[in-house]
Amino acid sequence: MPFDEAYYRRFYHDPRTAVTSRAQMRDRATLIAACVRYIGLPVTRILDAGCGVGLMRAPLLRHLPRARYTGLEASEYLCRRYGWQQGTLQTLGTRIRYELVVCYDVLQYLRKDQALLAMAKLGAVCRGALYFGALTSGDWRDNCDQSRTDRVAGLRSASWYRRELARSFRPLGCGMWLRHGAPVTLWDLDGAGR
Repeated sequence: MPFDEAYYRRFYHDPRTAVTSRAQMRDRATLIAACVRYIGLPVTRILDAGCGVGLMRAPLLRHLPRARYTGLEASEYLCRRYGWQQGTLQTLGTRIRYELVVCYDVLQYLRKDQALLAMAKLGAVCRGALYFGALTSGDWRDNCDQSRTDRVAGLRSASWYRRELARSFRPLGCGMWLRHGAPVTLWDLDGAGR
């Protein structure tokens, strides 16, 4: 799929066909920041893997003012337009670790082998909290407005994502995951289960 200017104009800039709004992404960033503050995780580095047009950048930095934001994006067009770091999770080096990683609406575009590699890389670069979301086969069937969402071949079940994420992370709920061994104390009932 070409992630070019026409794609982003249709799915992000045209309010009639956009898959999300600035207000929705601002609220999502507020949720993410509130979660990491609540669990007492100091955040100095944020990785937004597949950041798109960067709708979460400003609200995340407003809520987490001591953090530095890295937008990682595969689209050449977006990297030229916004100055993001060009690349993918699969090609990202693991030297730098991030206290907060955001990976939203990305992995459904990857083949299974690519998605598995990307999920392993999430575990390697995240040393704190992960916000993760992907369109699942159940979401496509039951939840999304299919006229505003591009059909992709890589739809997998929510249970598949949960199983793969559980290798490196513990679920907190609302899309938030905590890296095994993260330097925080998590009360038993604050997690979404074991």
